Amino acid sequence: MALRLTLKPNEKIVINGCVIRNADRRQMLTIENHADIVRGVDLLAEDEAGTPVKNVYYFIQSCLLRPDIRDELVPVIHKDLAKLVPIFHEEIGGHIFEAANHVSAADFYKAMRALRPLIEYEARLLDMIKGKENLATAAE
Repeated sequence: MALRLTLKPNEKIVINGCVIRNADRRQMLTIENHADIVRGVDLLAEDEAGTPVKNVYYFIQSCLLRPDIRDELVPVIHKDLAKLVPIFHEEIGGHIFEAANHVSAADFYKAMRALRPLIEYEARLLDMIKGKENLATAAE
């Protein structure tokens, strides 16, 4: 089954490691066979990978973009995902197991997609912690 992608004007997409940028108009691409594909909006810059979940996401992204390092990174990703399990409650933690299953199946884009809700949840937790620290500092 073919994959249809509609690209916004000037949107980036990476196909098998090749960065492609759309022109000024909306375009549709049809990918007829299997390829490693990720949209530019789904990419995380290395300097943004400063939290445990974003770090794992970045490693998964690296597997998607660089097939030559997959064999090295997959065990690291599984180990880092396992470290996250006791941190998150069962409802949100299911995304960790989903990501691990996708990594095992070498479906790295789906693994990244599985971690997105966890990244959002982690950000909310970190914002709450920062808010409490700011309150404590202000009270002193």
